[in-house]
Amino acid sequence: LVVGACDNTLLIAERVQSYDDVWAHHDRMPIFPVPEGETQGTWLRKEVLRGLDRRFPDGPPEEYLARADYEIGVILEMGFPAYFLVVGDLINHAREVGIRVGPGRGSAAGSLVAYAMGITNIDPIPHGLLFERFLNPERVSMPDIDIDFDDRRRGEMVRYATDKWGSDRVAQVITFGTIKTKAAIKDSARVQFGQPGFAIADQITKALPPPIMAKDISVSGITDPNHERYKEAVEVRALIDSNPDVAKIYQTAKGLEGLIRNAGVHACAVIMSSEPLMDAIPVWRRAQDGAIITGWDYPSCEAIGLLKMDFLGLRNLTVIGDAIDNIKANRGVELDLDTLALDDPATYELLSRGDTLGVFQLDGSAMRDLLRRMQPTGFEDIVAVLALYRPGPMGMNAHNDYADRKNGRQEVKPIHPELEEPL
Repeated sequence: LVVGACDNTLLIAERVQSYDDVWAHHDRMPIFPVPEGETQGTWLRKEVLRGLDRRFPDGPPEEYLARADYEIGVILEMGFPAYFLVVGDLINHAREVGIRVGPGRGSAAGSLVAYAMGITNIDPIPHGLLFERFLNPERVSMPDIDIDFDDRRRGEMVRYATDKWGSDRVAQVITFGTIKTKAAIKDSARVQFGQPGFAIADQITKALPPPIMAKDISVSGITDPNHERYKEAVEVRALIDSNPDVAKIYQTAKGLEGLIRNAGVHACAVIMSSEPLMDAIPVWRRAQDGAIITGWDYPSCEAIGLLKMDFLGLRNLTVIGDAIDNIKANRGVELDLDTLALDDPATYELLSRGDTLGVFQLDGSAMRDLLRRMQPTGFEDIVAVLALYRPGPMGMNAHNDYADRKNGRQEVKPIHPELEEPL
């Protein structure tokens, strides 16, 4: 029996693909259907030119035609025409069936091709947005366009993609929850010391340095002199050195940290493929609704050439849609978000008061303080406040410097003469 089992194990091992074959990168981008005689590239160009004609009924300016030609050239060179056709199809379908879609976010707003195709509703040229921030031949990576949908109807868009491309070629994405510092310590203490271990674990976790941005120091970092927060962990190291039980718990916790504890489903990521997913990755069917879920996380799926897209359900879009419907029902006024003026004085007075509770990305207390300090007077100030309210710029005090310089409280000094105008 044992000999037979060993022989069968060897037979199975010989039939399994090599590890390198499994992880090899192949182009698995969905192939968008185009009319006979067209290629993905020629059809993309026609779609962009048609889109520019819709945006400019009197004919697109030469600057726009030249920019579109440049962007299309880069997209074709990098092999991504199908990506834009797929994304454009998704967004156009959403609009056709009345699903509210966001105007675009992130670096994709710098693409005139995306604007022409209706993927974004932001004209990059008046705002000086750079296409290279989105796609750059010198930094080859998949384009990444996050799509915001009405929170209540996101599921419809996932079903549309599944129906269009095939249930065997579209899947939602697994996530893995890993054991973090405090959980590793508590698990280690509970297993090794039972009920008394809870008190020891509580003592250890209370001795940890306070979390930064909701993130604790790693277990291994506590005793690693090269860790950036090593000096903050003096108290917990003293416990480890003075108490053998704590030392035992700590050593076991180091082995537990980072192990996978549970699996879930990503809130927005969807994987799409030109071939059946079962031929490329493991998949499983969720019991409660039959949804197909990948067995690999999305970085692993992307590494072998599968397309990952984010279908984001944005509650703010839902609220905005309901507000527009209520205004129409109660006042008989039809509002079009795409034609709202960006220079409304009352809006900037509201922002300057910091009266922005419930306003997307502007409702945090620190953000409202910054708005009061900045006193926005134009759309560019809203752009600036969102760009500066990030850990990097805030670490350099750039957000406060901008507010002070805008309002004459600080002299404007460019860091280099050539940067005087853009900065």
